[in-house]
Amino acid sequence: MPASERQAKASVTERIYRWVDSRFAVNDLVEYMSHKSVPVHGHSIFYYLGGLTLFLFMVQVGTGILLLMYYRPGSESAYESVQFIVSQVSFGWLIRSLHSWSANLMIFVAFLHMFTVYFTQAYRKPRELTWFTGIALLGLALGFGFSGYLLPWNELSFFATRVGTDMVRAVPIVGDYLMQVLRGGDNVTGATIGRFFGLHVAILPALFTVVLAAHLLFVQRQGMSEPISWATMKPEEKKSIRFFPNFLYRDLLLWLIALNVLALLAVFFPDGIGVVHWPLGQKADPFSPPPPVIRPEWYFMFAFQSLKFLPPHVFFLEGELFGMIVFSIAGLAWMLVPLLDRNSNLNRRSPLFTWLGVGVVTFIVVMTVLGYTLK
Repeated sequence: MPASERQAKASVTERIYRWVDSRFAVNDLVEYMSHKSVPVHGHSIFYYLGGLTLFLFMVQVGTGILLLMYYRPGSESAYESVQFIVSQVSFGWLIRSLHSWSANLMIFVAFLHMFTVYFTQAYRKPRELTWFTGIALLGLALGFGFSGYLLPWNELSFFATRVGTDMVRAVPIVGDYLMQVLRGGDNVTGATIGRFFGLHVAILPALFTVVLAAHLLFVQRQGMSEPISWATMKPEEKKSIRFFPNFLYRDLLLWLIALNVLALLAVFFPDGIGVVHWPLGQKADPFSPPPPVIRPEWYFMFAFQSLKFLPPHVFFLEGELFGMIVFSIAGLAWMLVPLLDRNSNLNRRSPLFTWLGVGVVTFIVVMTVLGYTLK
């Protein structure tokens, strides 16, 4: 390309940039990002898990919008519309597979992100709100999984949703009312699909977007957490790289790798593999007998199996109610860890909380394995 053409194109680009900058102060944002740095140490790889979770969520949004163009909620149309997507729509089976794989991988990476933040004590002051919003995002992601499971209206999703919503009845006083709100009546029907569809495509995405914006704002304002061992180091002894463009380019490269992995999984395993699967199967029939084995999604299995181990009554409480109370208290305590761990706020390690985290991970893994091995 001649030098005159390159100069002309450069001048056009500069004019466009100046036009946008004069209205939105883009240059201030670029200047701010260019001065941000990311610590470099033995655990730096964990910094990429948050961005990878964000990428998988964006895949969820994109594929979800494409599926929404053909999906029709309702007991007489939901199953047929999904069947039409995977059999008649061009690449419909691929979009559904990408949506399902990205959902499972997003929750898996989000769990990894949470535990790496926990074990590195990156939740300590001043990042308490970052931890709180991260836990809220994980809870909303689990809500996406639960609400989306029923939408194909096949046999397995119908009976699994019936079992899952029936557990809400264990809540004292308002249990029956909450169950009816979730189901849209006393039973799982077409009205339940409408409720879950509204949750999945409107209410949960709106809440997720707001909390995600707050979470990203906190991360950008506070930067990446430094290891506790850095508290005693001199500034010149600490290593770091610029967020823009060095860290951002590496993050984008990881996104590209993740996209390739997603594509391979979606093409070669369109209905999932092993315990992570979503075959369309038979249409739900409320009058047919339930399958011999009803299992929730893998990320709910540890809680499901734990409740199965409980006796019918614990003290004066029903077993399910007792289990839900224990899980609620444990979840609240886990969320409040930044306030409970006093040592971390003083840049000191907390062996007690480290072993507590090891116990939680062990419990989740063991209960999940038992859930798939025991009948």
